[in-house]
Order: sequence, then structure tokens, then C-alpha cells
Amino acid sequence: MLSASRLAEFERNGFIKGDVVLSDAEVERLREELDSVMAGESVKKPVLNHNMREEEADNLYKGMKKSVSDKVVQIVNIWMASDAYLQHAAHPVICEEIAQLCKTDTVRVWHDQIQYKPPITGGPTPWHQDHPLWPILQPADLVSAWVALDDAVIENGCMWMVPGSHKWGDQQKYLASTDDFKPYHKQPELLPADAVVEAVPFEIKKGQVGYHHSLTWHGSPHNKSELKRRAIAVHYMPGHTRYEPTSKHPMLPYVTVEKGELMEGEHFPVVYSTLYK
Repeated sequence: MLSASRLAEFERNGFIKGDVVLSDAEVERLREELDSVMAGESVKKPVLNHNMREEEADNLYKGMKKSVSDKVVQIVNIWMASDAYLQHAAHPVICEEIAQLCKTDTVRVWHDQIQYKPPITGGPTPWHQDHPLWPILQPADLVSAWVALDDAVIENGCMWMVPGSHKWGDQQKYLASTDDFKPYHKQPELLPADAVVEAVPFEIKKGQVGYHHSLTWHGSPHNKSELKRRAIAVHYMPGHTRYEPTSKHPMLPYVTVEKGELMEGEHFPVVYSTLYK
């Protein structure tokens, strides 16, 4: 469990580093499963398996064919294609600490996400907040557990975070990046007077978990090193999360509850509950 000081750090910054929660053997098993799913060899399939950079280029150029030289492989809900990743989503240490951070007695999986930045060609993940990209959930108090399957360091494109940014509300449409990947706000007068937009690296060791709030500003630059950068992020919902759709999302077809109801169902499994203790 997380100590009071770690919980206070999360409240202050919107992110913390946890412990190494996976052994080398567990990491290797997840790597092997990832290779199988990426290659399309698994019997069951995830919700998405694509190069995020190509989709970003399509959006930028409004459907015009525009090739990209860099790559970020995104797989959404790999747990639906792999029992090993389903077991990982229910990791007892991670789920208990998520319950602490979310201040809830019940934790469900919203969805998981692989982001793999290959050596040399690994592209950036732009500055963003998670919750504004999940327009079917309220309130904005989900927490993600990001576990590195390789050492994630500055050289291979680790995540960067902006401390305290989870307290500034939804600023997604104003987030931008300088040429050297520093974040800035397009209309800074909309931020609190004491807001400091300054990013820090969030380096995570292989098998280690890092937690971040769904409104924390984060992003990751290119991987121009010879190292792979693989990671599994599981986005968790506290038990009071409601289905409140405002636009589409890839998980929308899997929702079986009515607007305003608690987000429940077989595709959003309970992975922690005090009722089970």
C-alpha cells in the first residue's frame, strides 16, 4: 500500500512512481504476448492495433494520403486478446494502490493501452490529458498505471509530466509543444495565476509502475535511440464512474448501460473490491 506521504505527493503533483511490480520473467511473458498480438497471431483480438502516427497524419492532412516515417504502435484492450494481460490488469498491488489513489472501494478497468516506440523510428506522443480524450466518462478522477516493459529513460522517449496540472481542469484544446518538446498553453491567461508549466521526465525502470491522474499533462518525445520502449498502461475507473457520452470513443460499442448510470459490464471488469476481502 502507498504511504500517506506518497498519497500526498500524488495529490500535489498528479503522478508518482511506484515499486517494481513485475519480475523479469513476468516482463518477458508480456513481451512475448505483445509480439504475438502485434503480429496478428492471437486468436482473440484487441479493440485497436495500429500506428498512431499514421492516424495523426490523416487527421492533420484531412484524409489526404500522407506517409509518415516514424511509428508509435498503439494497442487498445490487449487484455481482450491475451490472458496474461488480463492477469496483469488485475495485479493485486497495482489495483490496491489504484483504489487508494482513486479513494474508492471498487476499481474497474476502463481500458488498457500498449504504446510501443521502436528504436530510431519511434515517434512522439503529443502533449495531452487523458480524460478529455475519453468523452463518455464522468467524473474526471480516473487514474492510470503505466508499467514499463523496457527501461523508459530520456534517451528512448520516456514520458514527461507537468506537476500540478491535474488541478487546472480540461485544457486539452490549448495544449501545444515547442520544437524541443516543451509544453505550452495557447491561452495561458486561462490557467490559474500560480500555474507553472514546466515538464519533468518520468523515467520508469523495467517492471516498475508509475501512476498518473487522468487530467495530468503528459507526453513523450521521439525514440531516436537503439533501445525499444514498450509499456502497458491500464486506465482504471473508480466505482462511481458514470456513462455520460458527449461524442464517440472506440469503447462505445462495448457499453451496455444507459446514460447517467454507473459504467459497468463484462468489458469493464471489476479488478478490486473491498467486498472480496
